Amino acid sequence: MRVTFWGAARTVTGSKHLLTGRHGTVLLDCGLFQGRRAESEARNRALPFPAGSVDALILSHAHIDHSGAIPFLVKSGFDGPIHATATTADLCRVMLLDAAHIQAKDAEWLNRARHGDRGRDRRELYEPLYSVADVEQALAQFVPHEYVTPFEAVPGVEVSFHEAGHIVGAASVRIAWKGNGDTGSLVFSGDLGRSHRPIIRDPEPLPSADRLIIEGTYGGKSHPDEESLNGTLERVVKGALERGGRIVIPAFAIGRTQEVVYAFDRLISAGRIPEMEIYVDSPLAANVQAIVQRHPEVYDDETAAALRRGEDPLGLKRVVLVRDASESMKLNDKPGTFVTISASGMCEGGRILHHLKHTVADPRHAIVIVGYQAEGTLGKRLVEGRPEVRIFGEPHEVHARIEVLNGFSAHADHEELVRQAKACAPPHGCAIVHADLARAEALQAGLAGVVESRIPVEGETWEFA
Repeated sequence: MRVTFWGAARTVTGSKHLLTGRHGTVLLDCGLFQGRRAESEARNRALPFPAGSVDALILSHAHIDHSGAIPFLVKSGFDGPIHATATTADLCRVMLLDAAHIQAKDAEWLNRARHGDRGRDRRELYEPLYSVADVEQALAQFVPHEYVTPFEAVPGVEVSFHEAGHIVGAASVRIAWKGNGDTGSLVFSGDLGRSHRPIIRDPEPLPSADRLIIEGTYGGKSHPDEESLNGTLERVVKGALERGGRIVIPAFAIGRTQEVVYAFDRLISAGRIPEMEIYVDSPLAANVQAIVQRHPEVYDDETAAALRRGEDPLGLKRVVLVRDASESMKLNDKPGTFVTISASGMCEGGRILHHLKHTVADPRHAIVIVGYQAEGTLGKRLVEGRPEVRIFGEPHEVHARIEVLNGFSAHADHEELVRQAKACAPPHGCAIVHADLARAEALQAGLAGVVESRIPVEGETWEFA
């Protein structure tokens, strides 16, 4: 058996790890690469392996950098099963349909910008990566599973999902194979979450295995404690109130949006900030919330108990959900201080771009970054303090306050990653993925003397003796 790292190698997006052996070929995740537009286009339109050669796909969770290329894989010839937790399978329905919708809208805008209404030859038109029909075909191939319960991905390869605590439905994956003269085991961490966070269950310790593929997004970094995070958010809100400006927050529809709303609710309930309007401008986030309500098993004990008592532990009663595009546009003309939370989390598409376009040049406003920003994304350029950024291809000077609150991250920090690697204790070492090189090297240093580790490059193969 061997694994080839075709994505998320020395970068944080585009997760694709191909496990190949005598039992067959299994793909771990199939995500979109997110970064500079030209590079993303080139990488996402070129699979590095024949789609038809894959026998089964195992999906760790629903975030687009892990799931977003699945319809393209299916469109290219993959017709095998897609194994995921039941919650992830449900979430992918709305996530992938939303991705197809955004691609269609982007294509419409790009074609209009390039050609106007002159009806150019269709061969010159920009085509979306995949269509709604491709998504529907992919969704028909999903096979849902419960946590811990083993299943056979391909003959002779047994798989089980384990709570990762990252977002609802997220899982770490244990894979074991036996027979055909090849025996061994591997754990793929997926994206690992943090312990003692609100709303969802804590991550379980990684199960033991011969080898480990572990994410390293925050290698070498420590997250601030809860009180420090709340204090920073309180300062941001009070500053915006003094200036009469808005607060715009790019956030992933799954996980991050819910945690940010929860934090605002706690601050308002404690009287630390005044009552204020909070808009979640994302049809996807509204659909996600409806799905999560059908899966109460994803909540931690405290949240589940509060929901059973009829309380509002998530702070949803304070939120206005914005579904209609016309209502979204009205927010750009609304005066005063209010909060707009909108996708995408890395500012690479969706309604957040329109809100940034209308706020980024005004020093009254605050743009709050609450998650990791990959290299080449608009979010990363804002975090870096660029004096000018391009939105919809047009330059905009940056005068808004850019605030970075990494404490909202749904990823484990350095200490938690080292603890998880120790729990797995792989005697034959681990590979560090889903991390920029500096973060991967920091985690590797932290694992020295604990677990032998490597940092693969894209296309590198790890042979299992």
